[in-house]
Formats: sequence, C-alpha cells, structure tokens
Amino acid sequence: MFQSWQEQLFMHWPVQRAMLRELVPKELPLDTYHGTAYVGVTPFLISDLHVRLLPPLPGVSRFLETNLRTYVNVAGKPGVFFFSLDAASRLAVAGARASFHLPYFFAEMESQRQGTWIRYQSSRKNHAAELTVAYRPIGDSFHAAPGTLEHFLIERYALYVVHRRRVIRGDIHHRQWKLQPAAATIELNTVPRAHNIELPAIEPLLHYSARQDTLIWLPSVVPQ
Repeated sequence: MFQSWQEQLFMHWPVQRAMLRELVPKELPLDTYHGTAYVGVTPFLISDLHVRLLPPLPGVSRFLETNLRTYVNVAGKPGVFFFSLDAASRLAVAGARASFHLPYFFAEMESQRQGTWIRYQSSRKNHAAELTVAYRPIGDSFHAAPGTLEHFLIERYALYVVHRRRVIRGDIHHRQWKLQPAAATIELNTVPRAHNIELPAIEPLLHYSARQDTLIWLPSVVPQ
C-alpha cells in the first residue's frame, strides 16, 4: 500500500518507563533512549492512499490523522506501538481495524493554513480525545544522524500490534526522513490522557516533515 504523509508534526515527551510498561502489551519490549521512554503525538495529512497498481479510492485516499505512539523493539527490529490513531475517514478507520488490527478511531478534523502556520484541530466522538495545535517549520532541513535522539524517535520502519496474544508486524519502507525544527502552540491536547498517559509539564521536542512517501506491507505474525 502506498500513502504520502504530509505536513507532519512530531511532538515528543519523555515519560516514566514504569507507566508505559503497564499500558503496552507485555509481548512488546519497550525501547528506550539511554533508559528514557518517550511518547509522541503526531498530527498530519495522509494523501494518495492506494493499493499498489490500483487507483486511489474516493473517500479514503486523503484524510487527516493523529497518532499517539511509543517505541518498542521486537527481536532486534525497532518499531512503533500505537495507543490510538484518530482519522477523519470512516472508511479508513474500518479498513485499518479489519486489516491491521490497529486501534483507529473516527474523529472530526480540520487543518488550515494561516500564513506560515498550520492550524490543526481534532476531536474524537464525544470529545473523548482532542487536539488543537498551531505549528510551522522554523529551520533548515536535515537527516537525523544514527545514535541521536531524533534518529531513535523517528527513523523506524515497522509497526507492531498484539492480536489474540500474537505479535503482528507491519513493515514500512521509505527514504530517510527529511526533518526541520518546528515551533508549536498547543492549545489543547487530551489525546494522551484519554489513554491513561500523563505527560510531564514541559515543552515537547518538536520536528516537522513536509512530505514522506511511504510503502506499507501487509502485516505478518512474528515467530516466537
């Protein structure tokens, strides 16, 4: 499956490893950077989603999405574990739940350009999880060097799900992320709290990516 991730903001906070260990399935070993665990909230636009060699489907090829994520490492392969994925497409939510067993939720979402800023709003049904943030890139683009925190957080090429006590991996392929430093004003962010994650009262680490074209393979069971 092909999809293009655009206007993506990465917001990361260090969190207590013990807290995450209670929330992440025990089958997935937590991945930490020098002993510190991280949680990320990432709003962005998905565009041109389609199965390879087939045209995009109306109503499911372009929509906004917000991820709540942390990091795991299974059998030496680093990856991402999603607590939730909010999307503005009911078809995409249903399809991802059925095919990848991912915790997708439908949300009302809006993104607008205001000069150099992007104003992004998301609200899950019944206001269960909300995000309102304005953000923009503020510096030159770069590739994260191996061994750096940026590389640990963002250069990951697998997603993991535990379904019926089996570890399932979806492999991802794309070029190395082209990142920029970012500025953001977070007006509201209840997405982590909706999943029993308490963020520290500090400013997050911020990065921006204008575009990342991506191939995602169908999930497969990880041998145990």
